[in-house]
Amino acid sequence: MFELLFFSLLNGVVTGLLLFMLASGLTLIFSMMGVLNFAHASFYMLGAYFAYTISTYVGFWPGLILAPILVGLVGAVVERYGLRHVHRWGHVAELIFTFGLAFLIEEVVQFIWGKDTKAYQEPEVLQFALFNFFGQDFPAYKAFMLLISISIFVVLLLILTKSRIGLIIQAAITHPNMTAMLGHNVPLVFMGVFGVGAALAGVAGVIAGPALGTFPGMAVVLGPIVFVIVVVGGLGSLVGAFVASLLIGLLQTFAIALDYSVNDLLMLFNITTDADSALRDLWTLSLPQIAPLLPYLLLVLILIFRPTGLFGKRET
Repeated sequence: MFELLFFSLLNGVVTGLLLFMLASGLTLIFSMMGVLNFAHASFYMLGAYFAYTISTYVGFWPGLILAPILVGLVGAVVERYGLRHVHRWGHVAELIFTFGLAFLIEEVVQFIWGKDTKAYQEPEVLQFALFNFFGQDFPAYKAFMLLISISIFVVLLLILTKSRIGLIIQAAITHPNMTAMLGHNVPLVFMGVFGVGAALAGVAGVIAGPALGTFPGMAVVLGPIVFVIVVVGGLGSLVGAFVASLLIGLLQTFAIALDYSVNDLLMLFNITTDADSALRDLWTLSLPQIAPLLPYLLLVLILIFRPTGLFGKRET
């Protein structure tokens, strides 16, 4: 039992921090620009495909550097020549634009790379077990994912709270006219923020591609979860996104690892169920079966009892 809990905890943290890498870019974009980007997971997919293509020629490590830069440039172009012109028409127009962009990127990916899963592998130097515990190996690549995720969180937090760049970004959001009068190019700041947010999604794609698979539907798999994380953590809160990512990662991992039925959980609270009732099929459901629904159940509870999210200040 201890072995199960230990590895479930490790895998939950890895999953949660991977989700944070993806959610951090969306949180940055929303907190700075007020834009909920439906195409954010598509930039994550582009990161994986760009890295796969680069890795076939020059290896994994150049792909880790170059792919996020390319995705960031794509994001900057999208903001400059698309989103900036749509922004004047309000949030509904922005949502429709990014929603359509997500479909466009998926079609472009299928057109260029095809519909099959790509053989994108982790680097050979990380293809070993970091340690063995109770006869189970913990891959070094998962530890690498942990290191990258934590580094992104620390760097982003320091930049936004301690650096001059962070102060300019925050000033451009709250007082754009005053910031422009001080000589700062506010549209350029917004374009840079959107590009950096897209690049962060690209980093997540580069890291997750070898672990979760590189295929055209990968954006659809994680896209909805990212919005759950942003809402649960609090719109615009980087710390909230970090905590919510870990919470959802652990919740899903333990739900999959602990093979209990709903009836077993009710019995822990001395609640008995009627085997002949109309809900008898519900009581037989196992936690692994309902694990994909748990983040959305958490989202509903957050919206009911704390609409601003765990660390947010805006109403969702």
